[in-house]
Amino acid sequence: MRLRDLTLSAWIGLFGIALAFFCAIFAPWIAPFGEREIVGGVWEPMGGAFPLGTDNLGRDILSRMIYGARTTLAVALAATVISFSLGIALSFTAAVSRGLIDQVFSRFNDLMMSIPTLIFALVVLSVLPQNLFVLVLVMAILDSTRVYRLGRAVALDVAVMEFVEAAKLRGEGKLWIIFREILPNTLTPLIAEFGLRFAFSILFLSTLSFLGLGIQPPAADWGGMVKDNKDGIIFGISAALVPGAAIAALAVCVNLVVDWLLKRTSSLKGGRGDA
Repeated sequence: MRLRDLTLSAWIGLFGIALAFFCAIFAPWIAPFGEREIVGGVWEPMGGAFPLGTDNLGRDILSRMIYGARTTLAVALAATVISFSLGIALSFTAAVSRGLIDQVFSRFNDLMMSIPTLIFALVVLSVLPQNLFVLVLVMAILDSTRVYRLGRAVALDVAVMEFVEAAKLRGEGKLWIIFREILPNTLTPLIAEFGLRFAFSILFLSTLSFLGLGIQPPAADWGGMVKDNKDGIIFGISAALVPGAAIAALAVCVNLVVDWLLKRTSSLKGGRGDA
């Protein structure tokens, strides 16, 4: 993979993702005001000391957006990493073991996928304590079902190839076959799926926060900011549109990079790509 192979859309996507992570990492140093600091009147217009205006409590929207990037990206990334680790571990184990293990894992996964994701999350989060650990864990478990389905599909494609059969005949164990034979040959579709799952986690977290079961106030996150300022739309206030546009822009940037990765992959097999 070389930088000169990147298309214009991929460059745009990478720039947007890099900008979001830059804001998340350096939020305390680049935000004009504090995350929870009330610095002006309610819903002040854009301009002057407040480039994006103020929110429903008089907090600077630009500062809240910058701090919100840290919360949104951290939770979404943590949920994606956990869901991917869980989904890939179970799916590859099922693909290599086959038989009863494959049937048990696959049927349980089908059962989980038959439950509407948002409804399941709302029911669980309304019962369990509302903290970041529970939120990340619920998002990860629900998303791991989608990862399992793709992971099993690509693993089964590779598991029937000759070099895997040769490894079995040599007496290699399941861990060797998973990490040395199957995983390196499925990396490209899995990386692309990781990007898609990350974008979905951002949207899912924003939805939960908008419904009041995601990130809890006064912490800033983009979905919660839309919820806090949605009433301003009636009066022509754009405070809710700014975080909404940020959510959409970040999701588009992630999808632009994922789309470029997918175009480099001719099939699900042999996912190493060009050197």
